[in-house]
Amino acid sequence: MKSLWNDKEAEKFKSDLDLRVYTSRLLGKDSSLVLHGGGNTSVKSTATNLFGEKEEILYVKGSGWDLATIESAGFAPVKMDILLKMSELKELNDTDMVKYQRSAMINPSAPNPSVEAILHAIIPFKFVDHTHTDAVVTITNTNNGEEKIKEIYGDKVLVIPYIMPGFVLAKLIYDMTRDVDWNKLEGMVLMNHGLFTFNDDAKKSYEKTIELVDKAEQYLKHHHATLKTKKQKCHISTLRLAQIRKEISNLKGNATISMLNNSDEAINFSKQNIKHISQQGPLTPDHVIRTKRLPVIIDTNHQKDFKKYIKEYKKYFNDNKKNETLLNPAPNFAILKNHGTLSFGKNVKEASIIKDINNHTFEAILKAEKLGGYKALSAKDIFDVEYWELEQAKLKKSGTSPEFSGKIALVTGGASGIGLAIAKELNTKGAAVVVLDINPTVETIFTASDMIGIKCDLTKSSDIQKAINTAVKSFGGIDIVVSNAGIFTPSENLDSLSDENWKKSMAINLTSHQKLIKYTAPFLRLGIDPVIVMVASKNFPAPGKGAAAYSVAKAGQTQLARIAALELGEFGVRVNTLHPHAVFDTAIWTDEVLKNRAKAYGMSVAEYKTNNVLKTEIKSSNVADLVCAMAGKAFAKTTGAQVAIDGGSDRII
Repeated sequence: MKSLWNDKEAEKFKSDLDLRVYTSRLLGKDSSLVLHGGGNTSVKSTATNLFGEKEEILYVKGSGWDLATIESAGFAPVKMDILLKMSELKELNDTDMVKYQRSAMINPSAPNPSVEAILHAIIPFKFVDHTHTDAVVTITNTNNGEEKIKEIYGDKVLVIPYIMPGFVLAKLIYDMTRDVDWNKLEGMVLMNHGLFTFNDDAKKSYEKTIELVDKAEQYLKHHHATLKTKKQKCHISTLRLAQIRKEISNLKGNATISMLNNSDEAINFSKQNIKHISQQGPLTPDHVIRTKRLPVIIDTNHQKDFKKYIKEYKKYFNDNKKNETLLNPAPNFAILKNHGTLSFGKNVKEASIIKDINNHTFEAILKAEKLGGYKALSAKDIFDVEYWELEQAKLKKSGTSPEFSGKIALVTGGASGIGLAIAKELNTKGAAVVVLDINPTVETIFTASDMIGIKCDLTKSSDIQKAINTAVKSFGGIDIVVSNAGIFTPSENLDSLSDENWKKSMAINLTSHQKLIKYTAPFLRLGIDPVIVMVASKNFPAPGKGAAAYSVAKAGQTQLARIAALELGEFGVRVNTLHPHAVFDTAIWTDEVLKNRAKAYGMSVAEYKTNNVLKTEIKSSNVADLVCAMAGKAFAKTTGAQVAIDGGSDRII
């Protein structure tokens, strides 16, 4: 492992806290050191209070912050004298610890201090770095792990037997180090937990972490505990993935993202003796909050496998409980035997975090197996962290999720205009969105983890099927289909209507919608509150001269939606249609076109935009709002309906 310290860059940071931010981010950049909020860092400094007095302050990483992106505001400033007095107490429950740490803060708007703030305080150095380094934790999670750690570091590090984080850990180290010469120590290894380094110099503390981790990595290499993953091949039915996602959503009681990991590493792990190596526990107890203690192993009958898992989880709970409340017993990830893994989350972010943790854990387990055998903490130790009073309190405080959290939407024609507005609004309301468009710019517009853009020719069945496969492998299934793609063909009267424009309009404005329904219907039947929203046109209820190709196709699209409502209703799939008209904030309505059309009607542009009963302008965002309403609770009992969004048209009314 190499140091990322840059002297020139570091010179920019003058204050203690600025340097603390810099080195914290250096640690956070490397996922083999910390993952998703893991680890914590601190710096001891001074601050002047209201009365002009100097106070010793510990700036320690605040709860909820990630080292990779932490800022000064992410460090909680706590009075050192209070923390040191707390370390001398014989007993202190963690709820009171958090309360008194918070009361000792000099900035009440700062985040809660890390639960390891007291531990940071008693380490007698200015800078303290705590990581959950893969290499060190891998070695501690093996048979005779403590002996191996001592073999690597000798007496240069203090080895701390595993104990719960929080006050009891701080108290243990306080007691263990009363007669220790800290200046002779290069760090501390917490068994099954991680590494601490410290120094009065920011660079030296950071680089001591790098040095000690490098020694652990070299030890693994020397003992041939390295991995060479071969290219793996496997095929799994996307329909089966949707079935599994439907089942896990039912078990969790809400729509759930089910993210497939079919990387070479994940497939390789799923082909090992997983009944042994995957059923011992996580790499570090911190991960249990995300992953639970164990995954479900899915073989050929996922319903049977889920049932068995829940039965065993409830036994694990009953064997270890005191007065805790049972969490949802459904698993947070699955191993698909010989096919990779699935991570389950209430949203894409949560599922992605679990996937990342798993990737590191699988690698560590396989390395530990080569080093004498993987050995996780006991079920009781893991349970104590999973049902820790501080974590229980967080669960009770958790707010409500967005309306479409955990749901997966497929939106066509989403690179611009109405489709773009719909895709963004669905995502804002919590949905993972897959956006299709023939315009390749869709792939650059949507690059977030929960918004995928796919170039797709909707007249080609193969393109649609590939896009659906991507959606299901990425998120688990399909719940919402917004069939929005369409084109305006040139105005031509019937006696001069070209065959080319007629065929083009039918292919895109009608047949593409039929194809989309055909290929998404099997997945919608497995969706959560599934719905299709057809974006048609005012030209169906109120056609105009010269628009035969467009109007007839839109009439067919509307009729298609009505038939789909009849056929899919027994599976709980709702199908509703909206008819937008005169939506002017789209690419086709340039300033010049608007000006010319308004002039042709003898109106100003403003008058032309509001030429409807309500005298209001219709925007893409208004259409997006109606789509979300149709996809949500407002239309939960409605199917086969048609709703105009046009400000009121006297021709339709």
